[in-house]
Amino acid sequence: MREKSDVFVKVNAPGRLHLGFLDLHGGLGRLFGSLGLSLYDISTVLEVRQASELQVEGPSSARARQYAERMLEHLNIRKGLSIEIHRAIPEHAGLGSGTQMALAVGSAISRLFSVKLSLPAIARILDRGNRSGIGIGAFAGGGFIVDGGRSSTTEVPPIVSQLHFPASWRIVLVLDKNCQGVHGQEESQAFGTLAKMEKEISENLCRLTLMQVLPAIVEQDCRLFGAAITEIQACMGRYFGTIQSGIYASAEVGKVLTHLQQSGAAGIGQSSWGPTGFAIYASETEAYHALKKVRRHWQGNSALEMVICRAQNEPAMLSLEKASDEGEVSLSSQAGGVNVRSEQ
Repeated sequence: MREKSDVFVKVNAPGRLHLGFLDLHGGLGRLFGSLGLSLYDISTVLEVRQASELQVEGPSSARARQYAERMLEHLNIRKGLSIEIHRAIPEHAGLGSGTQMALAVGSAISRLFSVKLSLPAIARILDRGNRSGIGIGAFAGGGFIVDGGRSSTTEVPPIVSQLHFPASWRIVLVLDKNCQGVHGQEESQAFGTLAKMEKEISENLCRLTLMQVLPAIVEQDCRLFGAAITEIQACMGRYFGTIQSGIYASAEVGKVLTHLQQSGAAGIGQSSWGPTGFAIYASETEAYHALKKVRRHWQGNSALEMVICRAQNEPAMLSLEKASDEGEVSLSSQAGGVNVRSEQ
């Protein structure tokens, strides 16, 4: 019989939308720079406890096992773990599954064994945050996130803006279960073959972000926000179109998004390499009516999944708990779980 401790760490890590890069020209000495939004309704939830050996159960268990093995080896911990994954963000869908699983597993191990590590340190150990820091920002604080890209000396892209996203706004996600976004070695090769972005395009992306996207969030102007994101997304689609065979990774998702835009969505786009697309609405009522109509129109396509999401304006939740005959008792609870500042 496998022995497991009754003390465990529980983590709820939010998914995220990657809404585009800012500078793929690099003329100022930095590359990338990302826009992102933390999602409340898409998340990875898992429990980690000490055990006689390493056991991992649930969705995305292979990926979680790899992160656990690397973390234990790095910390020189010679003990087993039981990892139970209750829910996992869909893999290779553009929703941040890899980074959130890495940070969830790494933070849980850090908390379980009382090892003080920052989130950037955990990301470096598990090889996350190489191009974008928004997954780390979503875990650390939620909301709408802008990272500053990376220079030749950057270890993890720094978060330069993190805003509370309007609570009433909603996002309709369109997922294609028959398609996966570019990832892994293919992604690395893609960035190696893409031509340098024109300076004027990067300048426009930065201007749109500073002068439209961020002010629109603060002033709660959904129409302006959506229009700016749509323009940024159009630039991204044209730039990456040679790699993903078009503006959208999934042609069917693209058709749905076009329909939603024509019927009143404030903005549309694709998260990261997709295939997940999104449409922005100022209220749950607007999103619900749009979703109802589009589901009816595409009801014959079983590969498409459409859901309404809210933004998450809080960090990931991490708690140390103890199981007993009376149920689970929380020993301590933290938002974000660990220190998010970089170590010196």
